[in-house]
Amino acid sequence: MSALGFCSALLLTGDSSAFFTTRVPSLRFSTSMYHRGGVSTVAPLVRCADSKPAEGVEETKTTRKPRGITKPKPISPVMQEFLGVPEIPRTQALKQIWAYIKKHDLQDPADRKVIVCDDMLKKIFGGRERVGFLEIAGLINVHFIK
Repeated sequence: MSALGFCSALLLTGDSSAFFTTRVPSLRFSTSMYHRGGVSTVAPLVRCADSKPAEGVEETKTTRKPRGITKPKPISPVMQEFLGVPEIPRTQALKQIWAYIKKHDLQDPADRKVIVCDDMLKKIFGGRERVGFLEIAGLINVHFIK
């Protein structure tokens, strides 16, 4: 019996005897105990790649709205000039700043934790010549308008 045939037969018939007597190495099974009419039974829970939900049952994919640091916020004109967008999530802004730093090789060769600021980064980081990589997240806070 093929794996798909076994899976279909098990789902359609609910026959758990096939579950315990047939070995199919490509499928994983788990069992669930439930109580029906005074008799405890073991029902195999099988999810096949080709199985579809029952008719009338929709699979819904819930997506959450961005919130916190992943929610787009309006940014200052200086940051808009650097990033090119009027609002952006804090996480994406930090990611783009790091991409700029790596693209222009602005990390100090002696200490890679220190960023040597060019003219563009000086505008964002308040005119500082050198910035530690842990300070970046704190220094961009002033550019996010609340």
